[in-house]
This record gives sequence, C-alpha cells and structure tokens, in this order.
Amino acid sequence: MAFGGLERKQSSAPMADINMTPLIDVMLVLLVIFIITAPLFSHAIRLDLPKVASAPAPQTPQTVTLSIDAAGKLYWNGQAISLDTLRARFAQAGKEAAPPELQLRAARSTRYEVIAEVMGAAQDAGLARIGFVTAPPAGH
Repeated sequence: MAFGGLERKQSSAPMADINMTPLIDVMLVLLVIFIITAPLFSHAIRLDLPKVASAPAPQTPQTVTLSIDAAGKLYWNGQAISLDTLRARFAQAGKEAAPPELQLRAARSTRYEVIAEVMGAAQDAGLARIGFVTAPPAGH
C-alpha cells in the first residue's frame, strides 16, 4: 500500500516517499484532453467561394483590365507586361484627373501573393477603385 505496510513496526517514522500514481493519472488525462482539443484550435478555414451571376461591368474609357494567369504573368488590356512596367503605368494612371477603375481578372489558381502585390502597387499609385471580374456560373 502507499501509506503503510502490513507488518507492524515499533518505530513510527514519517513516510518520505512521494506517491506518483495520482500525478501520472492527472498527466495522462490532461494529455488526452489536449490531443482531443488541439485540432479545434487551428484557424484554417476552407473556402469554396460561390460563383455569382451579376450584370457585366460597363467598359468605359476610364477602365483598365489587368489579367493575371495561373503562372503569375500580368496582362494590361490584353498585352503582356512586367511588374516594374505595371508599377510605372499605375503611377501614370494615378496622376490623371479621374483615375481609371482597375478591373482585376485572376485565374482561380493564381497565388494570393501575386494578387496582393498588384493591389498594393495600385493602392500606392492612388488607384482606389479596384473591381474583381468573375465568371458566371455554368447554368447561366
């Protein structure tokens, strides 16, 4: 037993051993609780964004279409362009009296990093009106 034996001793000295069994039980219970609750703490959210049926945006002279393919290549109104040239064109467009609206068309598998760079460059140049172009759902 933990607190004494079956034999009777004449000297009753205090017990100096620590009973580890309850401590191990508590640690095992805590370990199981943490293993079960750990997946709940992840903040990764899977999103399957819906396709939206909307009226197409009108093409006006103050609209610039910037396309980004899956590899991250940029196209200004259908013409291939580098990121440095894009920044220069953004700066030039931002200086106009009425800055154009930027319509951003990105492939579904385009890295978010590329889109964020383009949006940051547009904002730095003073282009505040940015629209995202989507495809209509298959049934429409």
